Amino acid sequence: MQFIINLLVFDAAWFVTVKGAAMGLPWLGPVVTLAVLAYHLRTSKHRVAELQLAAFALFLGFLTDSLLLATGWIAYPNGQWIPGVAPYWIIMMWVLFATTLNVSMRWLRGRPRLAVLLGVICGPMSYLAGAKIGAMTFVDTAPAIVALAIAWGAAMPLLMRVAADLEAMERSQRRSFNRGWNSHA
Repeated sequence: MQFIINLLVFDAAWFVTVKGAAMGLPWLGPVVTLAVLAYHLRTSKHRVAELQLAAFALFLGFLTDSLLLATGWIAYPNGQWIPGVAPYWIIMMWVLFATTLNVSMRWLRGRPRLAVLLGVICGPMSYLAGAKIGAMTFVDTAPAIVALAIAWGAAMPLLMRVAADLEAMERSQRRSFNRGWNSHA
């Protein structure tokens, strides 16, 4: 059930974020994303790992989308807070996506080739959908799609690996803490 809820919440939040940016309300996406993240953290067994994963995704999204913007192949009509930097709403989409990695995307763990394939296909498709809704435009479509495929082909397995490693690290630290606590009791 959590799988379905996670997937539906992500899809709804993705749509609200993209539609909000298209309608000149780029602030709407980050507000929704923070609400989704708060809910996600409240329901997670590994809150610290999930928060670290969200921070890593935020950083990766900032770099990736700012580099894509710098190529001049894509443009955003709304939410640009600093010239030359990707809009805050698209960067927050990476945080939103991070909330799926240990829930509805968990099945992808340990399958790096499949993660690459899904990144190569689904990453550009998401941006194409965003462009159709009006949240962004492709200035030079072919190189932008290739760049997105490369970026997401690399990002997907990296994000999946970081998600698994952070969760394992939190689990290990919790066990060590509990062993230490029990030996002092």
